[in-house]
Amino acid sequence: MGHPTIYPVGVTIYDRNAAWPGYTIFPAPQGALLIDMNGHEVHLWKGLRGEPNKILPGGFVIGSTGRRDSEAHPFDNFDLAQQDWDGNNVWLFNRNEHITDPGNTPRWIARQHHDYQREGSSTGYYAPGAEPKTHDGNTLILVNREAYIPNISGKVLLDNSIIEVNWEGNIVWRWNAADHFEEFGFDENAKNLIYRLPSDLLSHGGKGFWFAVNSVSTLGPNKWYDGGDERFHPDNIILSGRNVNILAVISKKTGNVVWRLGPDCRDVPFGQIIGPNHIHLIPKGLPGEGNFLVFDNGGWAGYGVPNGISRYGAADKRRDYSRVLEFDPVTLALKWQYTPAEAGHIDPLDSYKFYSPFISSVQRLPNGNTLITEGCNGRIFEVTPEHKTVWEYVTPYTQKTEGGAKGGLVNNWIYRAYRVPYEWIPQLPTPEETAVSPLNVSRFRVPGSPVPSGGKVTVITGINPHPEDLIEDPFNAEVVFSGEVSNFCVINSGERKISKNIKE
Repeated sequence: MGHPTIYPVGVTIYDRNAAWPGYTIFPAPQGALLIDMNGHEVHLWKGLRGEPNKILPGGFVIGSTGRRDSEAHPFDNFDLAQQDWDGNNVWLFNRNEHITDPGNTPRWIARQHHDYQREGSSTGYYAPGAEPKTHDGNTLILVNREAYIPNISGKVLLDNSIIEVNWEGNIVWRWNAADHFEEFGFDENAKNLIYRLPSDLLSHGGKGFWFAVNSVSTLGPNKWYDGGDERFHPDNIILSGRNVNILAVISKKTGNVVWRLGPDCRDVPFGQIIGPNHIHLIPKGLPGEGNFLVFDNGGWAGYGVPNGISRYGAADKRRDYSRVLEFDPVTLALKWQYTPAEAGHIDPLDSYKFYSPFISSVQRLPNGNTLITEGCNGRIFEVTPEHKTVWEYVTPYTQKTEGGAKGGLVNNWIYRAYRVPYEWIPQLPTPEETAVSPLNVSRFRVPGSPVPSGGKVTVITGINPHPEDLIEDPFNAEVVFSGEVSNFCVINSGERKISKNIKE
């Protein structure tokens, strides 16, 4: 029930007939990295941070040039910058707050974290007829702020704000999460805990990182508003709150919460969401348009009462696997999902094999496939509506961050990835693609390790024979009835569904 020490990296699967081709952008330790379908690194904007990195038509990229170096402010990026293919700055915003950190020169910074959206695209990813603007337009930006609000908490809150910035860098609209505290449906137990312990993290300089908004996007044109439901006005903003287990839509006009799921999901058909990321409405022109799509991380989140897994009641909801959920926002009917079961894992024994308790994302592609970033495992993969994996990439880049029992946390995390069409990058010719067939993991060996064969076989007489069902190739589910008992098992972490071609 563990992960192997040695495993393939780069592109491990590419079915050219089933995947939607394009370039994929993601934040690597060395900068904003663009790869093609075979995993070739076609461009690196070195040093450009990304929460997240996004590509705009014409080969432009957005990211941040630096991060605030302070444990008290672990998510504050200096700015949000748009750069061209050659690294020339096209647009930059940093004038949100003037700060002075000990030992540093006072400066203006954006305090951006986790998400932003450029006008023209509701989600920041490709949808027919909805391209983000490149030389004008406003930008929604998720930022931090400190707020002391005695009727909410006895501690200073590290609160989340959404600001709208025009091309000239002026803030033209602002929304603060704490201003709408009573609209989020907290019960008395949660309110009491937020007052006493608004964060289960021992950081942020003692400030309570209480809500933890991690995604913001506009709804964009949609069938619900076209049908007369004002809650889904195209300008309204949808967000997810990791620490509070909340998905919400806020009115752009009033700032009020007009649609909400959580924090209590006991009556929701698909159950409790925990620590969600990247909620958005699937844009018009894409399969599933109008449905909500979210990476439901699992892990630990929420505010409740003290119990056996939460001493004080913080992060009282737990689930040790992740889910991707697509659902109707009006009826909450589940339209599609990807869970460990759809991945082919034994539930609950191997459910942890699809699991990223934080970060991560999901994107609907034009052919109906879904691109999933399983962030904590450094894995990006594409699945069909029938849940078949048709493209997979595992980042080879490992970094060391602060924390951990050994003075640092070694990881290959990917915060979020996006797939864009080849034509968005006119600087490059359309690449020649090569199919990548999945390895037969039953026979894959590193040099020096032999493929099992030969050796003495002792047949024991006088016992009840029970032939074993040996899976010769787990990806293709080729089942062989050999009649021999296997003395070891090779488990593949990818697709392992048994096909119907099993011999009777």
